[in-house]
Amino acid sequence: MPYLATIDTGACASHGDCEAIAPEIFVLEDVAVVVGTGPDELMLEAARICPAAAIVVTDANSGRQVYP
Repeated sequence: MPYLATIDTGACASHGDCEAIAPEIFVLEDVAVVVGTGPDELMLEAARICPAAAIVVTDANSGRQVYP
């Protein structure tokens, strides 16, 4: 099932951990920005390591929130 990531820009504190683990999905500007897609597990790992819990992952098919 393909996942989509979105950034809660109000929560993002620009730590850059997401970009470090998944640069094909995230880049750090003023806050993190989703720039692509990648393996679901990589997207979930980036969301899990985000110290600000600013990454929301949803199932692209159902729209169901997967993380957090």
